Amino acid sequence: MEPVVQFDNVNKSYGGYVAVENLNLSIEAGKFVTLLGPSGCGKSTSLRMLGGFERPTSGRILLNGKDVTRVPPNKRNVNIVFQDYALFPHMTVAKNIAFGLELKGFDNQKIHRRVSELLELVQLEEYARRLPSELSGGQRQRVALMRALAPDPDVLLLDEPLSALDAKLRQQMQIELKSIQEKTGKTFMFVTHDQEEALTMSDTIVVMNKGRIEQMGDPDTLYGRPGSVFVANFIGETNLLRSTVLGMDGDMTTLSWNGITITASQGGLAPKLGEHLYVVLRPEAIHCSVAEPASGNRIKGKIRQRVFKGNHTSLMVDVGDGTLLNTLVHPSEIAHLSGENIWVGWKPETATVIPDRHAHN
Repeated sequence: MEPVVQFDNVNKSYGGYVAVENLNLSIEAGKFVTLLGPSGCGKSTSLRMLGGFERPTSGRILLNGKDVTRVPPNKRNVNIVFQDYALFPHMTVAKNIAFGLELKGFDNQKIHRRVSELLELVQLEEYARRLPSELSGGQRQRVALMRALAPDPDVLLLDEPLSALDAKLRQQMQIELKSIQEKTGKTFMFVTHDQEEALTMSDTIVVMNKGRIEQMGDPDTLYGRPGSVFVANFIGETNLLRSTVLGMDGDMTTLSWNGITITASQGGLAPKLGEHLYVVLRPEAIHCSVAEPASGNRIKGKIRQRVFKGNHTSLMVDVGDGTLLNTLVHPSEIAHLSGENIWVGWKPETATVIPDRHAHN
Protein backbone atom coordinates (compact mmCIF):
# COMPACT_ATOMS: atom_id res chain seq x y z
CA MET A 1 0.00 0.00 0.00
CA GLU A 2 1.33 3.40 -1.01
CA PRO A 3 1.16 5.90 1.86
CA VAL A 4 -1.44 8.64 1.41
CA VAL A 5 0.94 11.25 2.89
CA GLN A 6 4.71 11.33 2.79
CA PHE A 7 7.07 13.93 4.20
CA ASP A 8 10.45 13.38 2.59
CA ASN A 9 13.33 15.15 4.41
CA VAL A 10 11.18 18.23 4.99
CA ASN A 11 12.77 21.29 6.62
CA LYS A 12 11.18 24.63 7.44
CA SER A 13 13.09 27.67 8.71
CA TYR A 14 12.01 31.22 9.38
CA GLY A 15 15.21 33.22 9.11
CA GLY A 16 17.57 31.58 11.61
CA TYR A 17 14.78 29.75 13.44
CA VAL A 18 14.33 26.08 12.49
CA ALA A 19 10.65 25.14 12.95
CA VAL A 20 10.80 21.67 11.38
CA GLU A 21 13.97 19.63 10.88
CA ASN A 22 14.44 16.55 8.70
CA LEU A 23 10.83 15.43 8.88
CA ASN A 24 10.37 11.96 7.42
CA LEU A 25 6.89 10.61 7.92
CA SER A 26 4.61 8.19 6.05
CA ILE A 27 0.90 7.97 6.78
CA GLU A 28 -1.29 5.07 5.69
CA ALA A 29 -4.76 5.71 4.30
CA GLY A 30 -7.68 5.47 6.72
CA LYS A 31 -5.63 6.12 9.87
CA PHE A 32 -6.14 8.63 12.67
CA VAL A 33 -2.68 10.15 13.11
CA THR A 34 -1.92 12.73 15.78
CA LEU A 35 1.02 15.11 15.88
CA LEU A 36 1.61 15.69 19.58
CA GLY A 37 4.02 17.98 21.36
CA PRO A 38 4.45 21.21 23.30
CA SER A 39 3.84 24.56 21.61
CA GLY A 40 6.62 25.50 19.23
CA CYS A 41 7.58 21.88 18.44
CA GLY A 42 6.69 22.15 14.74
CA LYS A 43 3.41 20.20 14.71
CA SER A 44 1.15 22.97 13.34
CA THR A 45 3.84 24.04 10.84
CA SER A 46 3.96 20.44 9.54
CA LEU A 47 0.19 20.37 9.19
CA ARG A 48 0.13 23.73 7.41
CA MET A 49 2.84 22.55 4.98
CA LEU A 50 0.69 19.54 4.11
CA GLY A 51 -2.26 21.88 3.60
CA GLY A 52 -0.18 24.12 1.34
CA PHE A 53 -0.39 27.18 3.61
CA GLU A 54 3.34 27.07 4.27
CA ARG A 55 6.07 26.04 1.85
CA PRO A 56 8.97 23.83 3.01
CA THR A 57 12.45 25.39 2.91
CA SER A 58 13.66 22.05 1.51
CA GLY A 59 12.39 18.50 1.05
CA ARG A 60 9.23 17.12 -0.60
CA ILE A 61 5.65 16.44 0.40
CA LEU A 62 3.79 13.70 -1.47
CA LEU A 63 0.05 13.13 -1.53
CA ASN A 64 -0.95 9.72 -2.91
CA GLY A 65 2.53 9.44 -4.46
CA LYS A 66 2.28 12.81 -6.22
CA ASP A 67 4.68 15.65 -5.35
CA VAL A 68 2.52 18.53 -4.07
CA THR A 69 5.31 20.60 -2.47
CA ARG A 70 4.66 23.57 -4.76
CA VAL A 71 0.93 22.96 -5.38
CA PRO A 72 -1.41 25.67 -3.96
CA PRO A 73 -3.90 24.68 -1.19
CA ASN A 74 -7.00 24.75 -3.44
CA LYS A 75 -5.38 22.31 -5.86
CA ARG A 76 -4.60 19.69 -3.19
CA ASN A 77 -7.28 17.23 -2.19
CA VAL A 78 -6.98 18.03 1.51
CA ASN A 79 -9.17 20.10 3.82
CA ILE A 80 -8.40 21.78 7.12
CA VAL A 81 -10.49 22.45 10.24
CA PHE A 82 -9.14 25.35 12.30
CA GLN A 83 -9.55 26.12 16.01
CA ASP A 84 -12.20 28.77 15.41
CA TYR A 85 -14.25 26.69 12.91
CA ALA A 86 -14.56 29.74 10.57
CA LEU A 87 -18.17 28.99 9.60
CA PHE A 88 -19.95 31.56 7.41
CA PRO A 89 -22.24 33.37 9.89
CA HIS A 90 -24.83 34.44 7.28
CA MET A 91 -25.25 30.94 5.80
CA THR A 92 -27.43 28.15 7.17
CA VAL A 93 -25.88 24.90 8.36
CA ALA A 94 -26.83 23.17 5.09
CA LYS A 95 -25.36 26.02 3.01
CA ASN A 96 -22.12 25.96 5.01
CA ILE A 97 -21.71 22.24 4.33
CA ALA A 98 -22.63 22.66 0.66
CA PHE A 99 -20.14 25.49 0.09
CA GLY A 100 -17.14 23.39 -0.97
CA LEU A 101 -19.31 21.21 -3.21
CA GLU A 102 -20.71 24.27 -5.03
CA LEU A 103 -17.16 25.51 -5.59
CA LYS A 104 -16.35 22.18 -7.21
CA GLY A 105 -19.38 22.52 -9.51
CA PHE A 106 -21.44 19.55 -8.22
CA ASP A 107 -25.10 19.55 -9.37
CA ASN A 108 -27.83 20.49 -6.90
CA GLN A 109 -29.21 16.98 -6.52
CA LYS A 110 -25.79 15.58 -5.67
CA ILE A 111 -25.13 18.44 -3.22
CA HIS A 112 -28.46 17.92 -1.49
CA ARG A 113 -27.80 14.17 -1.15
CA ARG A 114 -24.29 14.67 0.26
CA VAL A 115 -25.41 17.36 2.74
CA SER A 116 -28.27 15.15 4.03
CA GLU A 117 -25.91 12.19 4.38
CA LEU A 118 -23.41 14.24 6.42
CA LEU A 119 -26.05 15.88 8.64
CA GLU A 120 -27.38 12.40 9.39
CA LEU A 121 -23.88 11.21 10.28
CA VAL A 122 -23.69 13.78 13.11
CA GLN A 123 -27.44 13.75 13.91
CA LEU A 124 -28.03 17.38 12.97
CA GLU A 125 -30.77 16.85 10.33
CA GLU A 126 -33.25 19.16 12.06
CA TYR A 127 -30.65 21.96 12.28
CA ALA A 128 -30.16 22.24 8.50
CA ARG A 129 -31.89 25.65 8.25
CA ARG A 130 -30.32 27.21 11.34
CA LEU A 131 -27.53 29.76 11.36
CA PRO A 132 -24.21 29.05 13.18
CA SER A 133 -25.12 31.62 15.87
CA GLU A 134 -28.12 29.44 16.82
CA LEU A 135 -25.92 26.39 17.53
CA SER A 136 -23.94 25.29 20.58
CA GLY A 137 -20.13 25.05 20.45
CA GLY A 138 -20.26 21.29 19.97
CA GLN A 139 -22.80 21.60 17.13
CA ARG A 140 -20.72 24.25 15.37
CA GLN A 141 -17.74 21.93 15.70
CA ARG A 142 -19.69 19.13 13.97
CA VAL A 143 -20.81 21.43 11.15
CA ALA A 144 -17.22 22.61 10.56
CA LEU A 145 -16.15 18.97 10.36
CA MET A 146 -18.89 18.04 7.92
CA ARG A 147 -18.12 21.07 5.75
CA ALA A 148 -14.48 19.95 5.56
CA LEU A 149 -15.47 16.34 4.80
CA ALA A 150 -18.13 17.21 2.18
CA PRO A 151 -15.79 17.38 -0.88
CA ASP A 152 -14.31 13.98 0.07
CA PRO A 153 -10.69 15.03 0.75
CA ASP A 154 -7.86 12.47 0.78
CA VAL A 155 -6.77 13.80 4.17
CA LEU A 156 -8.60 15.88 6.75
CA LEU A 157 -6.28 18.19 8.70
CA LEU A 158 -7.37 19.21 12.20
CA ASP A 159 -5.46 21.97 13.96
CA GLU A 160 -6.35 21.76 17.68
CA PRO A 161 -10.06 21.93 16.78
CA LEU A 162 -11.28 21.05 20.28
CA SER A 163 -9.30 23.61 22.25
CA ALA A 164 -12.20 26.09 22.48
CA LEU A 165 -14.55 23.56 24.09
CA ASP A 166 -15.02 22.94 27.81
CA ALA A 167 -13.55 19.78 29.35
CA LYS A 168 -16.70 17.63 29.31
CA LEU A 169 -17.68 18.53 25.75
CA ARG A 170 -14.09 18.02 24.66
CA GLN A 171 -14.13 14.42 25.91
CA GLN A 172 -17.44 13.81 24.17
CA MET A 173 -16.14 15.27 20.91
CA GLN A 174 -12.95 13.19 21.09
CA ILE A 175 -15.01 10.00 21.05
CA GLU A 176 -17.25 11.40 18.32
CA LEU A 177 -14.31 12.48 16.14
CA LYS A 178 -12.81 9.01 16.32
CA SER A 179 -16.17 7.48 15.49
CA ILE A 180 -16.64 9.82 12.47
CA GLN A 181 -13.16 8.91 11.28
CA GLU A 182 -13.94 5.19 11.55
CA LYS A 183 -17.35 5.53 9.85
CA THR A 184 -15.98 7.56 6.93
CA GLY A 185 -12.72 5.61 6.65
CA LYS A 186 -10.90 8.92 6.02
CA THR A 187 -7.31 9.72 6.91
CA PHE A 188 -7.31 12.25 9.76
CA MET A 189 -4.20 14.20 10.70
CA PHE A 190 -4.78 15.86 14.04
CA VAL A 191 -2.61 18.35 15.94
CA THR A 192 -2.77 18.73 19.73
CA HIS A 193 -0.58 19.44 22.75
CA ASP A 194 -2.98 17.45 24.95
CA GLN A 195 -1.58 13.95 25.54
CA GLU A 196 -4.86 12.56 26.88
CA GLU A 197 -6.61 13.65 23.68
CA ALA A 198 -3.92 11.95 21.60
CA LEU A 199 -4.15 8.70 23.59
CA THR A 200 -7.97 8.65 23.32
CA MET A 201 -8.27 9.02 19.56
CA SER A 202 -5.17 8.03 17.66
CA ASP A 203 -4.10 4.94 15.77
CA THR A 204 -0.63 6.47 15.56
CA ILE A 205 0.90 9.25 17.64
CA VAL A 206 3.88 11.22 16.34
CA VAL A 207 5.56 12.93 19.30
CA MET A 208 7.43 16.04 18.20
CA ASN A 209 10.05 18.00 20.09
CA LYS A 210 11.99 21.03 18.79
CA GLY A 211 11.02 20.43 15.17
CA ARG A 212 11.92 16.73 15.11
CA ILE A 213 10.10 13.45 15.59
CA GLU A 214 11.02 12.16 19.03
CA GLN A 215 9.07 8.88 18.72
CA MET A 216 6.07 7.52 16.85
CA GLY A 217 3.88 4.52 17.51
CA ASP A 218 0.49 3.43 18.76
CA PRO A 219 -0.77 4.82 22.10
CA ASP A 220 0.00 1.60 24.02
CA THR A 221 3.63 1.57 22.90
CA LEU A 222 4.25 5.24 23.62
CA TYR A 223 2.72 4.98 27.06
CA GLY A 224 4.18 1.60 28.03
CA ARG A 225 7.51 1.80 26.20
CA PRO A 226 8.53 5.44 25.80
CA GLY A 227 11.77 5.77 23.86
CA SER A 228 13.14 8.81 25.63
CA VAL A 229 12.91 10.89 28.80
CA PHE A 230 11.01 13.55 26.83
CA VAL A 231 8.30 11.08 25.71
CA ALA A 232 8.07 9.48 29.16
CA ASN A 233 7.51 12.89 30.74
CA PHE A 234 5.22 14.22 28.04
CA ILE A 235 2.81 11.29 27.85
CA GLY A 236 1.14 10.60 31.18
CA GLU A 237 2.63 10.96 34.64
CA THR A 238 5.77 9.04 35.37
CA ASN A 239 8.61 8.38 37.81
CA LEU A 240 12.13 8.33 36.39
CA LEU A 241 14.83 6.57 38.42
CA ARG A 242 18.37 7.18 37.17
CA SER A 243 20.09 3.84 37.69
CA THR A 244 23.25 1.93 36.84
CA VAL A 245 23.17 -1.43 35.01
CA LEU A 246 24.44 -4.36 37.14
CA GLY A 247 23.49 -7.23 34.85
CA MET A 248 21.11 -8.72 32.27
CA ASP A 249 19.01 -11.85 32.32
CA GLY A 250 16.87 -12.64 29.27
CA ASP A 251 14.91 -9.46 28.59
CA MET A 252 15.24 -8.22 32.19
CA THR A 253 17.90 -5.84 33.51
CA THR A 254 19.17 -5.61 37.08
CA LEU A 255 20.10 -2.10 38.14
CA SER A 256 21.34 -0.25 41.15
CA TRP A 257 19.34 2.79 42.18
CA ASN A 258 20.42 4.73 45.29
CA GLY A 259 22.12 1.59 46.60
CA ILE A 260 18.96 -0.50 46.12
CA THR A 261 18.88 -3.31 43.55
CA ILE A 262 15.88 -3.17 41.21
CA THR A 263 14.83 -5.14 38.13
CA ALA A 264 13.11 -3.78 35.02
CA SER A 265 12.23 -4.86 31.49
CA GLN A 266 14.78 -3.92 28.80
CA GLY A 267 12.04 -2.58 26.49
CA GLY A 268 14.02 -3.36 23.35
CA LEU A 269 17.26 -1.75 24.55
CA ALA A 270 20.53 -3.64 24.76
CA PRO A 271 21.96 -2.33 28.05
CA LYS A 272 25.68 -2.47 28.82
CA LEU A 273 27.22 -3.16 32.22
CA GLY A 274 27.86 0.01 34.20
CA GLU A 275 25.73 2.12 31.84
CA HIS A 276 23.42 4.79 33.29
CA LEU A 277 19.77 4.35 32.29
CA TYR A 278 16.44 5.69 33.49
CA VAL A 279 13.86 3.27 34.82
CA VAL A 280 10.37 4.45 33.80
CA LEU A 281 7.82 3.60 36.44
CA ARG A 282 4.20 4.66 35.97
CA PRO A 283 2.32 5.68 39.16
CA GLU A 284 -0.40 3.06 38.63
CA ALA A 285 2.19 0.24 38.49
CA ILE A 286 3.25 0.89 42.09
CA HIS A 287 1.57 -0.94 44.95
CA CYS A 288 1.65 0.59 48.44
CA SER A 289 1.41 -1.57 51.56
CA VAL A 290 2.15 -1.48 55.28
CA ALA A 291 3.80 -4.92 55.21
CA GLU A 292 6.88 -5.63 53.11
CA PRO A 293 5.86 -7.18 49.75
CA ALA A 294 7.02 -10.78 49.33
CA SER A 295 8.38 -10.42 45.79
CA GLY A 296 9.36 -7.95 43.08
CA ASN A 297 10.99 -4.58 43.58
CA ARG A 298 10.43 -3.03 46.99
CA ILE A 299 11.52 0.12 48.80
CA LYS A 300 10.68 1.51 52.23
CA GLY A 301 9.20 5.00 52.21
CA LYS A 302 7.34 7.75 54.04
CA ILE A 303 4.12 9.36 52.81
CA ARG A 304 4.78 13.07 52.32
CA GLN A 305 1.59 14.14 50.55
CA ARG A 306 -1.90 12.80 49.84
CA VAL A 307 -4.01 14.27 47.03
CA PHE A 308 -7.57 13.01 46.70
CA LYS A 309 -8.54 12.78 43.01
CA GLY A 310 -11.97 11.13 43.18
CA ASN A 311 -11.48 7.65 41.70
CA HIS A 312 -8.00 7.37 43.28
CA THR A 313 -5.65 9.10 45.68
CA SER A 314 -2.23 10.26 44.62
CA LEU A 315 0.44 9.62 47.26
CA MET A 316 3.88 11.20 47.14
CA VAL A 317 6.22 8.77 48.89
CA ASP A 318 9.71 9.77 50.01
CA VAL A 319 11.99 6.80 49.32
CA GLY A 320 15.21 8.39 50.58
CA ASP A 321 17.67 10.79 49.01
CA GLY A 322 14.77 13.26 48.68
CA THR A 323 13.26 11.26 45.82
CA LEU A 324 9.46 11.39 45.80
CA LEU A 325 7.66 8.57 44.03
CA ASN A 326 4.26 9.47 42.63
CA THR A 327 1.86 6.56 43.26
CA LEU A 328 -1.85 6.00 42.65
CA VAL A 329 -3.88 4.24 45.31
CA HIS A 330 -7.39 2.88 44.94
CA PRO A 331 -9.99 4.17 47.48
CA SER A 332 -10.44 0.68 48.95
CA GLU A 333 -6.73 0.49 49.80
CA ILE A 334 -6.13 3.98 51.15
CA ALA A 335 -7.76 3.23 54.53
CA HIS A 336 -5.04 0.64 55.29
CA LEU A 337 -2.31 3.25 54.84
CA SER A 338 -3.05 5.38 57.88
CA GLY A 339 0.51 5.92 59.15
CA GLU A 340 3.29 7.54 57.21
CA ASN A 341 5.69 4.58 57.01
CA ILE A 342 4.88 2.28 54.08
CA TRP A 343 6.44 -0.01 51.50
CA VAL A 344 6.20 0.66 47.78
CA GLY A 345 6.56 -2.29 45.44
CA TRP A 346 6.16 -3.07 41.75
CA LYS A 347 6.54 -6.04 39.43
CA PRO A 348 9.74 -5.92 37.33
CA GLU A 349 7.84 -6.29 34.03
CA THR A 350 5.78 -3.13 34.70
CA ALA A 351 8.90 -0.92 34.60
CA THR A 352 11.02 -0.33 31.52
CA VAL A 353 14.45 1.23 30.90
CA ILE A 354 15.19 4.13 28.53
CA PRO A 355 18.47 5.76 27.53
CA ASP A 356 19.97 8.54 29.60
CA ARG A 357 20.67 11.06 26.86
CA HIS A 358 22.83 13.12 29.15
CA ALA A 359 25.18 10.23 29.97
CA HIS A 360 27.62 11.13 27.16
CA ASN A 361 27.86 14.84 27.91
